Amino acid sequence: MDKLERLKSAVPLLLEWYRVCKRDLPWRGTHDFYRIWVSEIMLQQTRVEAVKDYYLRFLQKFPTVEALADADEGEVLKAWEGLGYYSRARNLQKAAKLIKEHGVPTTYEGVRALPGVGDYTAGAISSIAYELPCPAVDGNVLRILTRLLADDTNIDLSGTKEQFAALLKQVYPKEAGEFCQALMELGAIVCLPGGPPQCLVCPWRELCLARLQGDAERYPVRAPKRARRVEEHTVLVLRYEGEYALVRREKKGLLAGLWQFPFAEGEPATYGRVLESKTATHIFTHVKWHMTGYLVEAKEKFPQFTWASREEIGEKYAFPSAFKAFRGWVK
Repeated sequence: MDKLERLKSAVPLLLEWYRVCKRDLPWRGTHDFYRIWVSEIMLQQTRVEAVKDYYLRFLQKFPTVEALADADEGEVLKAWEGLGYYSRARNLQKAAKLIKEHGVPTTYEGVRALPGVGDYTAGAISSIAYELPCPAVDGNVLRILTRLLADDTNIDLSGTKEQFAALLKQVYPKEAGEFCQALMELGAIVCLPGGPPQCLVCPWRELCLARLQGDAERYPVRAPKRARRVEEHTVLVLRYEGEYALVRREKKGLLAGLWQFPFAEGEPATYGRVLESKTATHIFTHVKWHMTGYLVEAKEKFPQFTWASREEIGEKYAFPSAFKAFRGWVK
């Protein structure tokens, strides 16, 4: 049995399993472009469980493309607070403005042209919203396919996703959206990364070459990860008469345009009386922050900072989760 025949045999088994075993998620059971698009953008590099509540709150606040397009950017970023990768929220609003002006795209090419939408996201939206046979290939899909086919291809090589997308496109059933979601689901709850896959409950257990060879954890083959860069930062939580000092990050780069507590220039005591200190670590994709934070009773309202009350920080300023460990000092 060659790769294509094995994959063809796997399709009906996967669909049957999905209809019985799929999770009840708030973005499923709809062909509404807006809802599917928002969910797919939120799910980029973010766990399903973390997205659920954000998705429901976001739709409640911005129920239509027009509502999102017309909103203040700060309001959108505040609704996104804690989800990370904030460029997604900015691109979502940029795309909403384009859609408001030109209409909802109904082709893969039209979806792919939206800001913040890559090949995978365009494939997922097109298949789920419009039943188009447009494969959505990410790390999860590569993992389950390389195991099914015992394929030694290095998945980090350029062109690997396109290679598997072309193979998948040949077997897409008419239930394109259901098949796309079934592939995602298998990788999320059965054919797991970072540990033994749940082969005994897998619909592909009798077809999977990696399982039959007793070597499922060998796949996928990929290049060694690069070590993250480590940065040391001193964080100041400056308090003055019930208000706290904030600074806005540059509009480009990591956490672009978001608000944060100041990084110290000089010793914390130069700003006032140090009340408490603690350490925290936050990991980004390519960098790790080691932070030492100080709660300081400021000796004056330093003019280089923006000052805000606890209520304003909670309601108005989009604050990244990198500073979560120090938010407890804001009372």
